Formats: sequence, C-alpha cells, structure tokens
Amino acid sequence: MYPENMLIPMRQELTRLGVEELRTAEDVDARIGGNTGTMLVVVNSVCGCAARNARPAIATALAHAVTPDASTTVFAGQDSAATERARGYFTGYRPSSPSIALMKGAEVVFMLERHQIEGRSSAEIAADLTNAFDQYCTASV
Repeated sequence: MYPENMLIPMRQELTRLGVEELRTAEDVDARIGGNTGTMLVVVNSVCGCAARNARPAIATALAHAVTPDASTTVFAGQDSAATERARGYFTGYRPSSPSIALMKGAEVVFMLERHQIEGRSSAEIAADLTNAFDQYCTASV
C-alpha cells in the first residue's frame, strides 16, 4: 500500500477536473445509488496505464461538448470499501483497475475495463469515451 501523501497527485489529476472523489461505501451509495442522470464512474489506480492512458483520456473527454451529468471516482487499493461498493454497481463486469463506467441511472451503458485501457493511447481511450458521451449524454446548455 502506498502512503497517502504519494497518492495525492494521482487523486488530484481527476479532482482538479471536477471529478467527485468517493472515499467510503456510504459516499458511493449516496452518489451512485441515487443517480438518475448520466454519471462517469472512474476506478482510479496507481498502475502505469492509469497514469499514462486513463487519467489523461478522462481529462480530454471531460473537455468534450457533451459530458455526463456527474463524474465520480474511487481509488482502488486505497479506498477499498468505496471501490468494492462501486464495483457492485457494475453488474456483469469483473473487478478491474483502472476501469471507467458510464452509467445512466443505475445501469452501466458503457464500460472500459483495464484490458481495453492498457496498451492503448489516451487519445484512443478519449475517443471511446466521447463517442459514449455523444450516444448516452445530453449536451450541456
């Protein structure tokens, strides 16, 4: 396990974009369990593919004209209860870190698992995300 102070920059890569960090199982249930719109849920990780590919792709995708109503994140390996609870909402998907889910209400409508992130460029991942945003989200006014 990494010391908390080493993880702050990894957490801030998403929170500085306005992604809401969920640190407890109760936070996850309150935010994801009560979701009625579209929500991006990122399972963040310390791995290289999260740093090199996933987090930069999320930054690019969230700058797109069409984005989810909300964006949240849990941190695998650090906030274990929150991560486990978030994964509980990903029916039909195996635990994966990193992973990126787009939910509409309580349903996962799009998912990128680690095997779809690892070895791909952030631009390719961002394109997948923005295509999903265009398909499932409503343009901001």
